[in-house]
Order: sequence, then C-alpha cells, then structure tokens
Amino acid sequence: MEIAAILFSLFFALNIGASGAAASMGIAYGSGAIKKPIYALSVCAVGILAGSVIGGGEVVKTISSGIMPESVITLEIVCIIIGSAALSLFIANLLAIPLSTSEVTVGAVAAAYKVLYVKSILVIVSFWVIIPIVAFVFTFVVVKIIRLFPKRTLSKKGTLILSVVLIISGFLEAFSAGMNNVANAVGPLVASGVLSVGQGTLYGGIFVAIGALLLGRRVLETNGKKITRYQTGEGILLSSTGAGLVIVSSIFGLPVPLTQITSSSIIGLGMAKGGPNIFHKHVVKKMLKVWVVSPFLSLSLSYLLVSLFLKGDYYSIFIMMSVLLASLGALSLMKAVKNESSSIHEQGGGI
Repeated sequence: MEIAAILFSLFFALNIGASGAAASMGIAYGSGAIKKPIYALSVCAVGILAGSVIGGGEVVKTISSGIMPESVITLEIVCIIIGSAALSLFIANLLAIPLSTSEVTVGAVAAAYKVLYVKSILVIVSFWVIIPIVAFVFTFVVVKIIRLFPKRTLSKKGTLILSVVLIISGFLEAFSAGMNNVANAVGPLVASGVLSVGQGTLYGGIFVAIGALLLGRRVLETNGKKITRYQTGEGILLSSTGAGLVIVSSIFGLPVPLTQITSSSIIGLGMAKGGPNIFHKHVVKKMLKVWVVSPFLSLSLSYLLVSLFLKGDYYSIFIMMSVLLASLGALSLMKAVKNESSSIHEQGGGI
C-alpha cells in the first residue's frame, strides 16, 4: 500500500507540473519573450524545484496536518485522496485547461474523512475566491490606467531589458508554484509518515518539475496564446501579480489556486483592452466551467472511493450514480430545449 501511495503521489506531481507550467511561464511564452516552448518549460522546471526545496515546507504542513488530524490519516486514505485529485487534474490536462491543484486536493481531503478542521477549510476556501478576484481587479485597473497615457516606442535595448525582466518574473512565478503546489502531491504522504517534510519537498519538487518539462506544452499554449494577446510590459504585470500573491500566501501556509490567479489576471487584462467580449471566448467559457466543476468532481470521486473500498457502503454509491445520471439527463434535456428554441427562432415559427 505504501508503494501504491507513492506511485499515486508521483503521478499527481507530474500532472501538477503539466498544469503549473502554463500558469508560470505561459505569459513569457505568449508575449514572445521566450520563443520556444522547451525553453519556457525548462525555466519553469528550475523555478518549481527551487521554490519547493526553499519555501515549500509551510504549505506541506497545512495540507498534511492543518486540514484534518494526522491521527485519522491512513495509507488507504492517502491513496484515495491523491488518486481522486490526480484523476481530476489529469482530465483537466487532457482538456488543456489550467486547473488549481489546491482546490482538487483540498476537495479530495474534505471528502475522504468526516473529521476536519472546518475553520481552516473555510479560511482556505475564502482565499480561493478572494485572491483571484484581487488579481483580476488589480490587473484590470492597472491596465486601464496605463492605457490613459500615450504609447512610447521602445528602443531595441529597452525591449530586450523588458524581456529579461519578464523572464525573471515568470521564474518567480514558477518559484511560487513550487512553494505552493508541490505540497498538494506530497502533503498526504507526509501526514501518513511515509515521507518527512524535507523529503516531500525535494522528491515532490523533482517530479513536478519533470511534469512541467515533459507534459506542459498544451496547457502552456492555452494560457500563453489562446485567451488574449499581450505585450511584454503587460506580461510583467501579469507574472509579478501572480508571483507576489502566491509567495505571500505560501509564507502563511495557505494553499491557493496559482493557475486561477494567473488566468484571472489574463482575463482582467483582456477585459481592460477589449471589454466583456473576453467572456464569450470558447476557451474562457470552458475554463470557467472546469474551475467550478473540478473541486466537486474530486470531492465526489474521493467520497465514492472511500464508500466503496473502506466502508463497503454500496447504497451511497447507488445514490451518487443516480444523482450523476439525473444531472447528465437534465443537462441533455436543457441542451435539447435550447436547440429547439433556436431552431424555431431561425425558422420563424413552430411545428
């Protein structure tokens, strides 16, 4: 069981790297400061490993003992927590959607056992809402203010300096990802005594970095080029906003959604430049839907696995499957009604 828990954790770490790559280096890549994806992902991998080893301990402690008592965590629970969180994140990576690993992990932990530190979870969840909103508003306001002043043409040297600053900002954002996100993969292992905090931050950092390097290309493209276009100066604003907010949160041991913070900043930039039309983009709509669904998916999977393998509660499984089928049926019906209404409108009448 210990080997299974470690394997689940390493698989989760690889997927965290694939998702975190877009959040940290997508901006430098999208603005053209780094031309090739492999270079962007390499910088991301180094930043993640450094952040994990140097400053990842506090968030590891929160995930391992600040949400639920260590006394109730077993290897079976660890496998379920990491397995359900990893599956949720893997699905998001297949869809090329940058997803918060903190949300899916805490969602899985919350469902895995009934003994929770409710106040700690409420504080964490409140910051999941507050910090992306702060990132969105801050970026929106700053871009609006900048656009009030006339544009100046930079010299070649000035452009080069800004590109270097942007790459450094992206590295700091990757560093913040290492501080905050690696804990999601190794926190449950630390709680169960399989790894120490130091071992967790080192091994977790290595595998998250490998995941970014080998699997981060598709999500890098989504955050870098598919939401909105931005210039080098705008990229510095986006990366520094995300890095600053996540580093401060990590110092206080708060697991926060780096991917959502960065993506919210990008959406704020797009709205400041083009208005609310940014929300009509297909990729943005898909991203918002995944953000809402993913924590509940992880929570449901975790609860389902606990009921099946630890409690033998087949009735709960039947109820959850019934709810799932009812939800899918309702969504299908709503889509059919919408399509029918559109057809009637286009044809100018009814049957």
